[in-house]
Amino acid sequence: MTELSRIRNFAIIAHIDHGKSTLADRMIQICGGLTDREMREQVLDSMELERERGITIKAQTVRLTYRAQDGQDYVLNMIDTPGHVDFTYEVSRSLKACEGSLLLVDASQGVEAQTLANVYLALEHDHEMIPVLNKVDLPAAEPERIKEQIEEVIGLDASEALEISAKTGQGVTEVLEAIVRRLPPPKGDAAAPLQGLVVDSWYDTYLGVVVLVRVMQGQLRAGRKLRFMGTRAVHDVTEVGTFTPAKKAAEVLGPGEIGYVISGIKTIQDAKVGDTVTDERQRCETPLSGFMPSVPVVFCGLFPTDAAEYEELRDSLGKLALNDASFQFEPEVSPALGFGFRCGFLGLLHLEIVQERLEREFGLDLITTAPSVVYKVHLTDGTSLELHNPVDMPEVTKIKTIEEPWIRATILVPDEHLGAVLKLCEERRGEQLDLTYAGSRAMVVYRLPLNEVVFDFYDRLKSVTRGYASFDYHLEGYREGDLVKLSVLVNGDPVDALAIMVHRNQSEVRGRALCQKLKDLIPRQMFKIAIQAAIGGKVIARETVSALRKDVTAKCYGGDVSRKRKLLEKQKAGKKRMRQIGNVEIPQSAFLAALKMGED
Repeated sequence: MTELSRIRNFAIIAHIDHGKSTLADRMIQICGGLTDREMREQVLDSMELERERGITIKAQTVRLTYRAQDGQDYVLNMIDTPGHVDFTYEVSRSLKACEGSLLLVDASQGVEAQTLANVYLALEHDHEMIPVLNKVDLPAAEPERIKEQIEEVIGLDASEALEISAKTGQGVTEVLEAIVRRLPPPKGDAAAPLQGLVVDSWYDTYLGVVVLVRVMQGQLRAGRKLRFMGTRAVHDVTEVGTFTPAKKAAEVLGPGEIGYVISGIKTIQDAKVGDTVTDERQRCETPLSGFMPSVPVVFCGLFPTDAAEYEELRDSLGKLALNDASFQFEPEVSPALGFGFRCGFLGLLHLEIVQERLEREFGLDLITTAPSVVYKVHLTDGTSLELHNPVDMPEVTKIKTIEEPWIRATILVPDEHLGAVLKLCEERRGEQLDLTYAGSRAMVVYRLPLNEVVFDFYDRLKSVTRGYASFDYHLEGYREGDLVKLSVLVNGDPVDALAIMVHRNQSEVRGRALCQKLKDLIPRQMFKIAIQAAIGGKVIARETVSALRKDVTAKCYGGDVSRKRKLLEKQKAGKKRMRQIGNVEIPQSAFLAALKMGED
């Protein structure tokens, strides 16, 4: 076991694209974690999608050995955390496993909303923080201005902030020295009963579930029985070890150390992030505080474009769920789209990533229904239910009230785009809570209904601010709202896949936009097609796809006009009969385009 005074556990906190993974690469190189031959860019981002988009989806841990200037060898456990709001829970567990953080800020862009959110998380866990300004070699870098911004926005002393360039390696050694000198060592008693925090878990084809554990007290050895206190699962430990970042087996993990545990776990549900592990024979008295199972916030339906791929989709979702305990799915049937699955996600980025992984890794072609949030419906008989899908909404006469989730959103935006952001938030039923300035940037805090955010809020925000705004949110709770189910009828038949929940005030605008979009997308038939948006039995918008007309009078040349009229009447009667029995085939492309619409 490593001596406690020689261990430093730290996380890197930064906004997307501020250079977290690049700094991790330089640290691994300096500490000799990998040889030059094994090294590559973004070495900790193992997923192809992470490397392509330049974002971290899964937190990664590395144990490095660093010889400091005082001649001592120190063990540095570094956690490279995701920067996106959807993975906040995973970040909070990673921060709980550390005593300090590196606050990495781009010297040309400054403090962003997600950096701010993760800084507050770190401060909640009493972290010692080291401000680091990255990309100081860029011509646009303004280190002095950004230091002022850190002090203004975050309230952190930036006088000793380190100036580095992770890409060139400039100043990275000083960062390692600061970690050793300024961050506190962990505390813990090796003789106490085992108490460890599950920081992460993932599925390995050959080993089963691999669990990443931070040992708080006691010792973790192979051959012991391990108990997960939250899920109450018990497993035999077959191997423990660390990542350097290559996997390296160890005899024992002591207090303050972070390492992996392999114990033949078959399902990732047994090893949930945030759970406490202890020895089955010598248990610790209390689990670590703060364990919460991750709760899906956004729901949508996933359907294969070809019904024959249903089994393939089910197998693919099962495999994906092995690596992601926060992703949930259950079978669903839609009259319009056939057999598919209702899936729950942590947020819109999570939804996008899961959809993209299904299409890339498993070669599936999918239709995604409009994302919806969880509503709480209180019925007149005193009972209540959670509504995940608008199609399952009870009859209006049975509903007493409907509650919708609200979020607290923080938006950082350059001053010249503030008006457009305020207008967008007001359009989405937002309530302004705060507006402060830091130099030429404004920080706006709004309370918004999540229903209005899941459609296209983030895209609209980026477009009205030319990409300069950053956005972060967290759930605040449920509030009663005047919500209605907007149904779409094609020739009198409801299309389940296009049903959405909207606020009554916006139902007409949304309904009209949806009907107009479908009018352009549904191909013309030999008869008229009525497209209607309705709330209950009341139609609030209608568009008509005009019929294709065959020129039946072409063979009439000369003669009385009554001959032409007779043919036209005959055609009219045929079209009337056709409309009564004609079924409209809506192409998949029409669904996709209508579902992506939002409010454009």
